Amino acid sequence: VRTMDRANQDDCKPQPGDALLIVDVQNDFLPGGSLAVPRGGEVVPVLNGYLRIFAARGLPVYATRDWHPERHSSFRPQGGIWPPHCVAGTRGAEFAAALQLPPSAVIISKADTAERDAYSGFQGTNFDQQLRTASIQRLFIGGLATDYCVLNTVRDALRLGYEVFLLADAIRAVDVQPGKGLRAEQEMTRLGAQRITVEEIAA
Repeated sequence: VRTMDRANQDDCKPQPGDALLIVDVQNDFLPGGSLAVPRGGEVVPVLNGYLRIFAARGLPVYATRDWHPERHSSFRPQGGIWPPHCVAGTRGAEFAAALQLPPSAVIISKADTAERDAYSGFQGTNFDQQLRTASIQRLFIGGLATDYCVLNTVRDALRLGYEVFLLADAIRAVDVQPGKGLRAEQEMTRLGAQRITVEEIAA
């Protein structure tokens, strides 16, 4: 299914002022992880396609990660709703081994204090300041999970005035409630995010 007409395809080609943002593609969210996103591993090869395109154009890459202390407030033993996951310094918090992040990728750690959770890469970080310093105006956003950290990061990016391209082929949802991922995609589109696929920007 094509997500935009040919007249708009040139507008979505990565160019100076653009950045690729990969959200939380960490082992604990992948198959076998403590909070695995259904079919989460499917985003990795697609994201690698985007990474190759951005590398070929010399454009920046950012990657967010949950970087929790051991007794984080979102964990069930502390009264939260999630099993323990992405504890700082553990294998579960590492990026997927097959994800081809360049050495120049800027890592944004979030929810790194026990009392505060953060679904958005902008929440409690200096990410917005980093982007403005780098003169970034458009963000190409994909990763995990559609209905939590991708949704909230896209919401904040749009609220802060960035143009957002949602990598429709490189997101997967937790879907704790059936259909929540689809509703999240619809909300992001309604708020102004443009859906694209790797084939469209590589064409």
